[in-house]
Formats: sequence, structure tokens, C-alpha cells
Amino acid sequence: MIKVLIVDDSALMRRQLTSLFEAEGDFEIRIARNGREAVEENAAFEPDVVTLDINMPEMDGLTALSLLMAERPVPVVMVSSLTEKGALATFEALALGAVDYVAKPGGTISLSIDQIRREVVSKARAAASARPKTARSLSSRIRAERTQQSAHSERGRAGIGSDGLVLIGVSTGGPRTLEDILPLLPADFPWPVLVAQHMPSSFTLPFSNRMNDLCPMQVVEAARPMTLEAGTIYIGKGGADMVVVQRNGKPTILAKPEAAEFLWHPSVELLGRSALEHCDPARIIAVMLTGMGYDGAEAFTEIRKRGGRTIAEAEETAVVFGMPAELIARGGASVVLPCEKIANQIITWAR
Repeated sequence: MIKVLIVDDSALMRRQLTSLFEAEGDFEIRIARNGREAVEENAAFEPDVVTLDINMPEMDGLTALSLLMAERPVPVVMVSSLTEKGALATFEALALGAVDYVAKPGGTISLSIDQIRREVVSKARAAASARPKTARSLSSRIRAERTQQSAHSERGRAGIGSDGLVLIGVSTGGPRTLEDILPLLPADFPWPVLVAQHMPSSFTLPFSNRMNDLCPMQVVEAARPMTLEAGTIYIGKGGADMVVVQRNGKPTILAKPEAAEFLWHPSVELLGRSALEHCDPARIIAVMLTGMGYDGAEAFTEIRKRGGRTIAEAEETAVVFGMPAELIARGGASVVLPCEKIANQIITWAR
């Protein structure tokens, strides 16, 4: 049995989530009405996973999360609204150590829980065996800020990135992992970086803005056709797929409607296939980070077979080892590295 603690101030949401997990048959359930009760139940019930609302009275979800991670670290799935404010709070929660999030389809009190039934269950199961990361230390934040501050003035000097391409595929646990990698890439990094992070459409712009504040490189949401430029990180728009094409002899990215034949979006697999079609495989670096499923494993394996270089995040640091494990199993990983060594490897290969 998987022990799940449901934390939500809405009686309706607590009933709906309880019913959802009861129907699965292998969850032992306990509920809490606010953050204070969540902290108490985390110690008494010792759950395997917690679903945690953000907006609650008495003690909000972010405060509760910080106490949960300090007193008894536990995998946490945030349940948040599909708003910009909800997105920003969610990213802060991920930085504090939450494993994943589920966006409520109908706002704070949802009457359409069936829309996210499969997502809630699958993410809770994955989180129960995940490796939650503790909150990023103050010293590491200061180092990132100093790197970002010293390099901001260098943005925009690198020119057109026609020499090579970095592809990054990531899902569960991705926002926090990307925050540990992308700020380490310098402003004069010579290749463009394309990131396919599975994320709702309303989340990718706030996430791009957040990363732009953290990174020496410029970070943008790829919501329209853009010529690829060195020194820029492109975050695939949620609710769409990001693909590489050639326009006027220059590599360009497009945001296309979600392709029905792919399960996850923005699709890592489709991004990898399009890069193979329009770019020299030997000039591609493909990085597979934490996430459930197998999105991108076939395309990234093909990149390696055709002369490209690939990185799979090591199990020791991956929040969920599914996507990197699939790449490794197919023989598609040139190297397997822990999160903290990936940026340096990318920089070395791109020289």
C-alpha cells in the first residue's frame, strides 16, 4: 500500500481526491485541512507521498512544504491553479523540494477532477518512489546570482548559432533540475539550447521569465517562429510541440499544435527527430534529464548512432529515473552523469 496524505482546505477537493485514490485500491489515505495539520500528519502518519494545495488558511502550502522538508523530507506533489500566480508559487515550491505538480483544471475549487484523474494517480505513484531534493542552499543561490549578475552585460554578443545545437528533454522534477544546470552555462555559450519540458501552456512563460532571471544566457519561451541564436535558451511552449526547421538557410524553431501520435508535450521525441532532419547530427548534444516515461529515447538514441553526443542523468540525482533509464537501456547514452556535472560536460563538448 502507498500511504498518501491529501492536504487541501476545500472539503470538496478533499472528497474528490480521496475518492480518486480509493478507486485505485492500493492507497492508504489520510487528510489534512491546512499546512499546520499537514506537518502534524507527516510526523504521525509517515506518508509515502503528499498532495499539497498552495492556497490555504492558517498555514499556506509553501510554508508547510518548507517545514515538511526540514522535519521529515517526503515526496510532495503540489496541486495548484492554472494561473500565472499559481505557476510562480509552483516553481517556488519545486525550488523548496517538491517533486512535481498537478494543475487544477477548474481553479482553486475544481468540479472537474476527472480531467486530471490519470495525472494525479500517475504522479503520486512516481513521487512515492522519487528522490525529493532538499531546498537549494543559500550559498548556491548566491553563486548563481553572482554568475548571472556578472554575465548579464554579455548577453546578445554571441550571434547566430549555426554551428551546433543542444537539446534537453525533461519532465517530472525538471524545473528544479534545470535550475541546477542552465544557470551554469555562460552568456557566451556558442550554441543555442532547446528545452522540451513537459508543462501546461500557462506555465511555460512564467517559467521562462524565472529562468531568464537566473541564467547568464537569455531565456525565452518559444511561442512563435524564431531563428536560433547562440547565447539563447528556448523553452518549448506548453500545449504545443517545438520543432526545428530551416528558413532562408537558417535553423529556426516553430511552435506547432500538439501531435496526436505523441503522448507527452512539448514532445522530446518530435524535437529530436526534427533536429536530425535539419541539422548535422555530429553537431548535436542531446541531454535526457529526470522524468517519467520514455519520451525522446528513440530520437536521442538515433542522434548518438549518427555521430551526435548524448547525456543521460544518473539515477543517483534523477528525481524520477524513467526517461534517462530508457535512453541508457537503448544504448543511446554517450555518458551517464549526475546533475551537477552535466553543465560542464555540455560546455566541454561545445568548445
